[in-house]
Amino acid sequence: MKAVAITPHTTGMALIDAPEPVISAPDQVKLKVIRVGICGTDRELHTGHIGDAPPGQNRLIIGHEMFGQVVEAGSAVTSVKVGDYGVFTVRRGCGHCNACNNGHSDMCESGDYKERGIKALNGYMTEYVVDSEVYLARVPAELADVGVLTEPLSVGEKAIDEAVALQVQRLPNAGSATTWLRGKRVLVAGLGPIGMLAALILADRGAQVIGLDVLDENTIKPQMLVKLGGTYIDGRKVSTDTLDDHLGQIDLIFEATGVSSLSFQLIDALGINGIYVMTGVPGGNRPVTIDGNALMQQIVLENQVVFGSVNANRTHFKMAIDDLSHFRAHYPEVLAGIITNRFTMAQAETGFDLQDPNAIKSVVEIAG
Repeated sequence: MKAVAITPHTTGMALIDAPEPVISAPDQVKLKVIRVGICGTDRELHTGHIGDAPPGQNRLIIGHEMFGQVVEAGSAVTSVKVGDYGVFTVRRGCGHCNACNNGHSDMCESGDYKERGIKALNGYMTEYVVDSEVYLARVPAELADVGVLTEPLSVGEKAIDEAVALQVQRLPNAGSATTWLRGKRVLVAGLGPIGMLAALILADRGAQVIGLDVLDENTIKPQMLVKLGGTYIDGRKVSTDTLDDHLGQIDLIFEATGVSSLSFQLIDALGINGIYVMTGVPGGNRPVTIDGNALMQQIVLENQVVFGSVNANRTHFKMAIDDLSHFRAHYPEVLAGIITNRFTMAQAETGFDLQDPNAIKSVVEIAG
């Protein structure tokens, strides 16, 4: 079978022939891969900055945002049958920490986890994949065209779920986790795939969404934000250190830029008792200079929380699938516009190199 692979810590990629996987345990499921998304992590792999091949191998099959159809199921599998659609999660637990042994490999305590298509396990940009049922989330057939968005949406689901849980626990009269976001003013920094999907979650839960990027107002991403009822701010026209003067109280900041200097500057815009979640992962080696005294004074004196969130577990994947159904009903035009570019396996490197400010999510069609 064909697969797209890299040699870790070198540049470029290749379309290779790889052995087709077979089911070897009763709890395993075999999927025919339909499409795979491209994200910033994949581009870091492509440029050689990150990535580890499986032990004993020198190449890594990439791709971790997948969507496929069941072609075979082991005798012990009960959640899906042949013909169903589904997605596999990304991270596999270390096997020796409490978090991983309790189904929360996204919170691995040892750092010895593995990740499909990223770290020590081959990924999904190939024709067929096999894995255990415990890592599979079923996707309804009516979501087949957008099911590939499950993994990036799950990242936003986890980050927002954790932020809300923290606020509900620590603030008097915060209400419940299902209602806390209603009416809250939220800044989403970076309107790439993660940022746009987070904006969908937040708007759907009643937040006042403000999007920040460096794009003209009449381009695709700002216009999609407006269709969600959000407000757009061009970061080239407003200084980060005056954002709070323009916006007032910001209850939550969702960072999805991956630009470390901007990420730290944006803390200045966070309001009293606010919470800030970072999801971007900067590449390269870019030193950042900050006013540490002023930053600490603000965080401490205004009771603020700043935390990072990465990856997601099966619970968040299921939340993402439920929300995709909800978005299809309530925001069909915005949801349909998230996938902007499609490439064949032979064109995959073109997709990885794409520099288009209007692009949101690019996907590689494997069997679509």
